[in-house]
Order: sequence, then structure tokens, then C-alpha cells
Amino acid sequence: MTSVDAPAADLVAALPDGVVVTDADGMEKYRFDWSRDQAAGRPAAVVRAESAEHVQTAVRWAAEHGVSVVPRGAGSGLSGGSTAVDGCLVLSLERMNAVEIDPACQIAIAQPGAFNADVKRAAGEHGLWYPPDPSSFEICSIGGNVATNAGGLCCVKYGVTTDYVLGLDVVLADGTLITLGGKRIKDVAGLPLLKLFVGSEGTLGIVTRAILRLVPAQSARSTLVASFATVRQAADAVVGMRAVMRPSMLELMDRASINAVEDYKPMGLDREAGALLIAQSDAPGAARSEEMAVMQATCEAQGAEVFVTDDADEGELFVQARRASFPALESRGSLLLEDVGAPVPLLPDLLDAIAAIADRHGVEIPVVAHAGDGNTHPNIVYDAADPDSERRARLAFDEVMGAAIALGGTITGEHGIGRAKRGALPAQLGPDVMALNQRIKDALDPQGILNPGAGF
Repeated sequence: MTSVDAPAADLVAALPDGVVVTDADGMEKYRFDWSRDQAAGRPAAVVRAESAEHVQTAVRWAAEHGVSVVPRGAGSGLSGGSTAVDGCLVLSLERMNAVEIDPACQIAIAQPGAFNADVKRAAGEHGLWYPPDPSSFEICSIGGNVATNAGGLCCVKYGVTTDYVLGLDVVLADGTLITLGGKRIKDVAGLPLLKLFVGSEGTLGIVTRAILRLVPAQSARSTLVASFATVRQAADAVVGMRAVMRPSMLELMDRASINAVEDYKPMGLDREAGALLIAQSDAPGAARSEEMAVMQATCEAQGAEVFVTDDADEGELFVQARRASFPALESRGSLLLEDVGAPVPLLPDLLDAIAAIADRHGVEIPVVAHAGDGNTHPNIVYDAADPDSERRARLAFDEVMGAAIALGGTITGEHGIGRAKRGALPAQLGPDVMALNQRIKDALDPQGILNPGAGF
């Protein structure tokens, strides 16, 4: 690849004033995503695209000069997927943030820089709802959500990003702009290429527009908060619930994450609990009470103390406590951010394995989880100024992924491989599937310029 001496003058000339940034200070904030990878490189230039045409111009320039392209949205990713590499062109979609609602078709047409929350608000004005809701929904972008196939707190019942993507405009590695799908709910013409790009982390193309399926506004919700003596009991309750029902939310917080939230922003959580489950039902009418009764009985059978409320504002306070877990943990030290999952019946075994790894390496691994999906977020806390602390943390990071794979699980449920988990991907996929991934990558990006090092 061409490095930082790439001739960027013609790129600057080809785009409007202010679109291309080449000074070091102006590019600094585009080097990192939220994983804060200290190995982040220094880009040759940053293009703050304002249209699909700008994206095409930038990608064609990069292809001509053999320069890597690292696309990014809000930079809220947690796996290093938008971390800059030396000499690359960072292609920021932050300025492409328009949202349009078609209420008759029940869709949103969103540019990649629009926040998830922007789509939710615009849809809500028409009595509609966009369900995918990462904990960072207020600050994460639709382009990033598509790139990682993001999930969130409601995905246990409503699914993840790919379930709502009806169409995409994508700029390929040679600058060609293609349109996949559209406003149609059902469409099986040709190969299912649309789904190939969802979750591809910018390695196959760059999304410039997304057509997103909306649904009628969510019904009234009841909330259950259950306090358990141990994480194992909470996980067993999750397995019991999911065997007979599908809550609209089913989240877990262990004691360390509970106390981190209370230290960060006191919210009245039970500091002595081994784990909390925060569950909701949005079933209509009497069915909601029936679902809540099943959830309550299942938790009480595991020895939990249970609180139930039909008050939406009261319930939302507990949800906000769960959403606060990540910023709360950031205040405790440096983090290695995990995103491992297992089949729901094996969730208790995965959580036991994580606890054993923490003990073995003498590291703190607070866990929150989209428990209803078996998707956990063990976040490893360490002291970056202490080499031994970091060494132990990195060993634990690798072992947590290994534990998930051993249970037939995954090293990422929703954050993506990025650069942080690249080394563990072959262990999950195996050589044949890795080779197939590479063949698809080579076919669509023969120069290998699109987000190199992210996943491959």
C-alpha cells in the first residue's frame, strides 16, 4: 500500500473545500474508535464525505493510488473496526446524516451518519418504531450498526439490524455505486447480496444509504427486576424463561457491574446482589400480565427477590442503569471489551467459565449481558500503566473467547471482529470457512484496500 506520502493534492482538488483534512491535529480524532486501540495508525488524509458522490471520488482516488480506506461513522465501535492504519484514507460518513420516513411503506431512508436515535425519533413522529437499540443508541450511527450487524436490548424478541435492512446503497472498492433491495418487504431476485454487506465491517463496500423496515410503535411495557444471590442462579432463570417465552427485554448485570454503576451514578441498585435481571414484556392486554407472572415465578424458583412495575418511567430507570454500565466501567481503568455469546441453554456455563478465568488471572471482569440471546459483555479492567496487569488482562481476553468457542458459541455477537478479535476468528470459523471469506473479499476488493485488518 502507498503510505503517508500518497499524492493527496489531487484528492483535495477533486472535492469541495473543507471535505478533505490533511493536518495532523485535524486528523487526530479520526484515528480511534471507542476501543481506544493505542496501536492506531496515522492516516494520510481524512475525507468527511457529504454525499455518495464524494465517497465514490475518495474510493476511486484510493484505488488509483493503492491507499487503504478505513470507513467510519460515529466512532462508537468497540472492537477497533474503524481504527486508522498508517497511511490510510479515513472516510468519515458523519456529515451524511439525513433521515426520511415513508409512513405508507413503513420504512426509514437513512444516510450512514444518522444516529440510531435519529431514526427512532423520526419514526416515532409517525407512530412507528425502529427496534434495534444498542446501549449506545443515542451516539452510534446507522452505518456503523449496519457494518457490525448491531443488536441491543430489544433483540431477544425483535431481532438485530439485519432483520430491518430492506435496501442498501453501497460503494464498491472500484468506486462503483450499487443499489441492493428497496422498499419491498419480500424480494428474492438474484443472490441475497444485501445480507452479505450487513455485518461486513466495511471490508466489502461502504454503505451510503440504508432503507430500514419500521414497525408500529411498541406497546406498553411492564418491567421486572430480580435480585439473585449468584450469577449462576440468574443465568438459570434466563434459561428457564427462554424455554417457554420470549420477553421483549432480558438483561443481566453481575455484582461488579452493579457496583460500578452505583459508584458512577447512584441509582438505588442492590449492591449486595450477586446479579440482577432486568426483564420486560410488551405483550398486549392480559397477555402481558401472564408473561410477567411466568417471569416472576421463574426467578423466585431460583431464590430471587422480585420487583414488578407497570409504570413506564419507573421501569425506564432500571433500563437506564443497565445502559450506564459501559461508561461506568470506563471510569475504573482501561478496558478490553468482550462480546462473546453461547447458545442460551449454555449461558450459565459461559458465565462460570468467565468467572474462573478472572480468578485464574487475578483480573476484574464485570459482566453485563443481553442474557435472553446468550450474548455477554465481559469487560476486562486493567491498569494500562502496569505491564503485568495488561499482560494478565490480554491472556484473560483470549481465554474468554476460547471459552465461548469451546461451548459452540461466538467471539462476537454484535460488536464485530474489528482488529481486536482478528486473531481468534480462525479458531471459530475453521480453515475452510476462513478461506471462503477470503475468496469473497478478494472478489469484491481485489486490491485489499477496504478496511484491511478488520476481520481478515
